[in-house]
Amino acid sequence: MRKPMIAGNWKMHKTPAEALEFVNELKETIGRFEQVSRVVIPPYVALAGISPALRGSGIKVGAQDVHHAESGAYTGSVSAPMLKGMVDYVIIGHSETREYLGVTDELVNKKTKISLANGLKPIVAIGEKLDQNEAGRTEEVCRTQLETALQNITPEQMENIVIAYEPVWAIGTGKTATPEQAQSIIGGVIRPLIINLYGHDIAGDTIILYGGSMKPDNCAALMRQADIDGGLIGGASLKVDDFTSLVRIAAETKHLA
Repeated sequence: MRKPMIAGNWKMHKTPAEALEFVNELKETIGRFEQVSRVVIPPYVALAGISPALRGSGIKVGAQDVHHAESGAYTGSVSAPMLKGMVDYVIIGHSETREYLGVTDELVNKKTKISLANGLKPIVAIGEKLDQNEAGRTEEVCRTQLETALQNITPEQMENIVIAYEPVWAIGTGKTATPEQAQSIIGGVIRPLIINLYGHDIAGDTIILYGGSMKPDNCAALMRQADIDGGLIGGASLKVDDFTSLVRIAAETKHLA
């Protein structure tokens, strides 16, 4: 059985001091839910403080992005070797990096490869915009993004990749795909594509998250879907009570609590 995951993407929120205070409190509230993979993904500047604070707690740490080069004249960027040993996961291809930082499908592939080469586990995000959704292009967009992201990725490497489906129109808007809509893409498009590329065993073990405004009040309905293994959480991961509720609901809904 796939282990559910709740990953909190804090985006551009919390100072290093605020982040450290937050995780020290969070350790006490979600520490016992070992049956759920718990990941906190703070801004870069908080990583150096959070990483040692969470060591040994069972709570993993992630980065919000990574550059596609090992090193070089890339002012303002952070490389995979810089993150190595400090984080376990890295988000690649989040819609906001695609929208505001010019990240293309091809760059997602390069970032995925360099992350794997440095022992980091990519959380590869894909998803359609509102106009693409309304034009009936959701499946096409998701297939193209995922196929490009996984180009020349080996079966062994695929075992260390998490996929996140994030309908862009549902991020930060308060809108959410219905559980049935999310399942139709995750279970009807994404997992079958992984089956075609890597076979049933790897596809059956691949964690696929939903990443569009998952909150405590809709978490259970989403998690009841057969192919939704957890959430890439935005706003609801910024409060200890909400983060804790999401982890607890994930465990209970998957009958692990």
